[in-house]
Amino acid sequence: MSKPEHTANGKDGFSRRAFLKGSGAAAAATAITGAHGLAAGEQGPSVVAGMTTVTLNVNGKSQKVQVEPRTTLLEALRYGLNLTGAKPISSDGSSGGSTVFVDGKPVSANSVLALECVGKPIQTVESLAGDPVPAAFVHHDASQCGFCTPGFVMAAKAFVTKNPGATEVEIRQGLNGNLCRCGTYAEIIPAVLDVVKGARNG
Repeated sequence: MSKPEHTANGKDGFSRRAFLKGSGAAAAATAITGAHGLAAGEQGPSVVAGMTTVTLNVNGKSQKVQVEPRTTLLEALRYGLNLTGAKPISSDGSSGGSTVFVDGKPVSANSVLALECVGKPIQTVESLAGDPVPAAFVHHDASQCGFCTPGFVMAAKAFVTKNPGATEVEIRQGLNGNLCRCGTYAEIIPAVLDVVKGARNG
């Protein structure tokens, strides 16, 4: 049998330690059962632990990949499916190097979990072979080391699709979430302008 808790003055009763233990357990129970709790006999949501196999819809194909709950989409793409276009340049996605499309919207693949993307269409730079955007990047030699290029291509593709008549100023603003350490912006902007001009001319 455990010893009773003592207060600071040595008398039996509630102590700060006992209170914190109890409140911590209550908070954990609330987090597990949800804000509204569970009725008697109900089961809580299942918790994924360890490796599990999921199916991701990537570039129009359903592909199985093993992930953990903490596996990011970037890790699943690069190490599970060998799609290495998206790059792990920054852990918080601030470089734009891991840009992919999820449900048609550009996202940083290292800032979302693979499990969040189950059932959603995912598109990577590998799907853009023959697209005008990467072709314009090649024409203008808009890369140096090339590490940031896939992210820029995906961001530019998303931008010109949404803004087909964009000006140079708008393009600069639209791509300011992507960084190039080599400083090839002088070639990237004309490349995207060429794509815009092509869209304007039909």
